[in-house]
Amino acid sequence: MIEEFAIIKTGGKQYLVTKGQKLQVEKLPEKEGEDVSFSSVLLHQKGEAIAVGKPTLEKVLVKGKVLREIKGKKVIAYNFKAKKREKTKQGHRQQYSEVEITEIAG
Repeated sequence: MIEEFAIIKTGGKQYLVTKGQKLQVEKLPEKEGEDVSFSSVLLHQKGEAIAVGKPTLEKVLVKGKVLREIKGKKVIAYNFKAKKREKTKQGHRQQYSEVEITEIAG
């Protein structure tokens, strides 16, 4: 069982994180090698003690380090309207930041 973990919210998504974990989140304004902190912590567990935020926890902070910036797979959006000779093709590649969690303080 995991000793200590937290659930953070960033980029409109929620992630369950532990110390030393690497994860891909929506692109952050910090550059490669810089430290980042996530203050929007929804839940924190350390041993048997569980703290749940309403909606977030004030005293818990998750710190990490940006390792690199990457792009996701290409997604193709293709629209076609029958009998109108109308079609559009659009591609998109989402940008991500790979973050390593260094500390869960609180």
